Amino acid sequence: MDAEVVAQWMLAEIERDACVYQDDVVDYIVRARHEELLIDNADGNQVLGKAILAAFRKLTPDNVVWVKPDRYWRFRVAEDEPGRNARG
Repeated sequence: MDAEVVAQWMLAEIERDACVYQDDVVDYIVRARHEELLIDNADGNQVLGKAILAAFRKLTPDNVVWVKPDRYWRFRVAEDEPGRNARG
């Protein structure tokens, strides 16, 4: 498993469930025993590594946004402001 495979899985989850939570992606990677794709954030929590984020951004450059307060990705809607981040 590599970053591109994880990015493809994330997109499939969004297509199926309308969103994918960061915690669910981390769990998927841990269960697959590929924790080398994760990093520890400042709080000591495991989060997605840069390679996954880059692969996912390349796969979904304009049609997916990150909802920071709830830590999930979803498809962009008309009400979203420009950029990768969304309010909710």
